[in-house]
Amino acid sequence: MLEPKVLEQRIRESVGEVSHLVITDLTGTRDHWEALVVSAAFAGKTPVEQHQMVYAALGELMAGPVHALALKTYSPESWAKAKG
Repeated sequence: MLEPKVLEQRIRESVGEVSHLVITDLTGTRDHWEALVVSAAFAGKTPVEQHQMVYAALGELMAGPVHALALKTYSPESWAKAKG
């Protein structure tokens, strides 16, 4: 089982410029997660590119402890629009 702080640390260190990050355990089993990530590093990137950045940050965790990961990624500008 994986602690959410491990995911948070990996994302913050690798993606960089993270201004908002929420990690949610979707099932209580610590292997199905949702991550909402807002980063200036996502500016000008497609959603697929943004998700690839997060997957790369988690590296080997994606092949084992993380069984499922639902991602919501935003640049600061797109996050401001999404919040309305």
